[in-house]
Amino acid sequence: MSLASLRSITLVRHGLTEWAANGQHTSITDVDLTEQGREQAKILWHYFAQGEHHFDGVYSSPLRRALHTAVLAGFSPSLHPKLQEWHYGRYEGKTSAEIHREDPEWTIFRCGAPEGETSLDVRRRCQELLAEWQEAGHERVLCFAHGHILRALACCWLGQDLTFGDHLHMDAGSISRLGWEHETPAIVLWNQLLY
Repeated sequence: MSLASLRSITLVRHGLTEWAANGQHTSITDVDLTEQGREQAKILWHYFAQGEHHFDGVYSSPLRRALHTAVLAGFSPSLHPKLQEWHYGRYEGKTSAEIHREDPEWTIFRCGAPEGETSLDVRRRCQELLAEWQEAGHERVLCFAHGHILRALACCWLGQDLTFGDHLHMDAGSISRLGWEHETPAIVLWNQLLY
């Protein structure tokens, strides 16, 4: 897949939620931001309001935690269902420690989620997103979404297997940017925290 017209994709992980604070994996459960998460999103507004930030495509997962982060950061994004979090299936709401009691080797990027999405499902979704943005002629995309789907999107941008996502840490309310090193897709910025 050619990514020629896409110059950058800025990734914003939503602000903190109660489930995230407790270490619970959250995909389809539509939890909202905590007060701390709302403050993180307002800090993003100050960042984007300053300086030269131009985007010709702004998207959000339709789930409240991502959409509210986008709105509090000063944007009216297009909602895109492909930006929803990796579907955790029967691991929804569980912590990694609880899952490791069942499968000590588990990570979402290596194993997927039983009764949820496989890594192949998520890779296909990310590739479709990149192709859509390319087809739309976007040069600079901004998207508000979730930790695992954004890390999977980064893997696809870089041409890496999704298992590489295990090496990409992403905090709530962080900013990352995918771009280019000459003609090679690259990470330009990763996990920048403003708080």
